[in-house]
Amino acid sequence: MTTEMPSNDHASRKSGLWKKAAVLAAAVVVAAVAFVRFGNQLSLAELAEQEASLRAYQQAQPVLVYGMASVVYVLVTGLSLPGAAAMSLMIGWYCGVVDGVILVSFASTTGATMAFLLSRFVLRDSIQSKFGDRLAAFNEALEREGAFYLFTLRLIPAVPFFVINVVMGLTPIRTRTFWWVSQIGMLPATIVYVYAGSSVPDLKTLADQGTSGILSPRLFVAFVLLGLFPIVVKKLVARFGARSDVPSAAD
Repeated sequence: MTTEMPSNDHASRKSGLWKKAAVLAAAVVVAAVAFVRFGNQLSLAELAEQEASLRAYQQAQPVLVYGMASVVYVLVTGLSLPGAAAMSLMIGWYCGVVDGVILVSFASTTGATMAFLLSRFVLRDSIQSKFGDRLAAFNEALEREGAFYLFTLRLIPAVPFFVINVVMGLTPIRTRTFWWVSQIGMLPATIVYVYAGSSVPDLKTLADQGTSGILSPRLFVAFVLLGLFPIVVKKLVARFGARSDVPSAAD
């Protein structure tokens, strides 16, 4: 029996490699066909025209555009799907800083609260079995520090966004408290991400100026903020009395 296991493992690995190769080949074929079929529509000038149409539609139907963006963002965050950070950047690019911050701030808090309530009333058993080992640490910290503990978690990305939502749903924290603390705690990061997205030049600028249109002081500032924000916030929280024993995602 022991002599058959290596051969089985080898066959399994070989089968896995063939599957990956087949998927890669299929992706290459699809990309090649798409380029041949739609290549002329993927030029920067053509995309700039499409962007102008999108922005014109946004100005003509702002309520519909912002409503659809909000619903999609709420579903992504509420169902713990990946892509919230990328959506924040895109919304900043498309909607601007002020409108983008308002949209992302309320949509992200709504989605977080949706995940919180799903964890508390619908998915309690499955969440308990998956994150039960962290629940004791969260409850202990909440008893010790109160809502400020949730505020600290929202500021410092020590624990993934979706883990905070679902695990907090199993704690005694009130839904109202979870909402307003999350709203305030996530606002600084929201501003940074939306500002970064709004700093990316539009496609018409890139079509007119080429790659030189990408480089701008505002975009440089945005990248600096994205890099320094977690470090600065962590130092500020530590300085003003937040405890350093926040459970990490690896715990």
